[in-house]
Amino acid sequence: MSTAPSLSALYAKAVVTGPTRRGDRLPDTEYVRRDVEVDRDHLAEYDRVCGFGLRDELPITYPHVLSFGLSVRLMTDPGFPFPLVGLVHVANRIQQERPLRVTDVLTQRVRVADLRPHPKGTQFDVVTETEVDGEVVWRETSTYLRRGRGSAEAAGQRATDEAGEPTATWRVPGDTGRRYAAVSGDRNPIHLNALAAKAFGFRRAIAHGMWSKARCLAALAERLPDRCTVDVEFRKPLLLPATVDFAAQREGAGVAFALRSRSGKPHLLGSVR
Repeated sequence: MSTAPSLSALYAKAVVTGPTRRGDRLPDTEYVRRDVEVDRDHLAEYDRVCGFGLRDELPITYPHVLSFGLSVRLMTDPGFPFPLVGLVHVANRIQQERPLRVTDVLTQRVRVADLRPHPKGTQFDVVTETEVDGEVVWRETSTYLRRGRGSAEAAGQRATDEAGEPTATWRVPGDTGRRYAAVSGDRNPIHLNALAAKAFGFRRAIAHGMWSKARCLAALAERLPDRCTVDVEFRKPLLLPATVDFAAQREGAGVAFALRSRSGKPHLLGSVR
């Protein structure tokens, strides 16, 4: 693709075609967008929403928003087996070989892979690669759950909370979902207002999982090595507004971190290696 897809058009398509989607195979389509340049104003707004400082290096989570349109395009194509509405983002891994710079010209590739059972349904991965001058320097694997008949045998090892005692307490405003939606393009209605969220079983609007990950990594920005892997599991939805505890402590050669409710239940568990 030569330009970013229109997300408003794709969301409208998802609403219309979602109920008709059935299947048990993932498409082998790969979308590629070349010559992606960073808009400095957009980057600055992303930094403000997520808590990053203004730097010439891109936040480690920023390529996710650059490629998000390609991901939605792929998950609204006729060959994709599940409705986009209702998919749950349950985990995310980012592998960075070196920091990307604001002057880098990027090529991004997005595909889906590894359809497999989950205790609560079926899961799959959206795999994104970001290249500079033909070299892959950033990879992301976003795992999504399609709720349905699950398999108890599919239960795998879950992350444990090794982050220790809280090191900071954050107040998360009620408009966080709308602000992140504006800068990321992810306008899932469960993040935008309480009425829409209640239609999907939430008492209030919930924060985006990738905002939560970005906010945690903004707090760890000075501790992130140039070459690293950052894994997170998204646990308890973060209802907005909220007050949350952030915790981080060294774990071997890396860092374990967590975002928890005031009662201690984790919204997110993560590690940097």
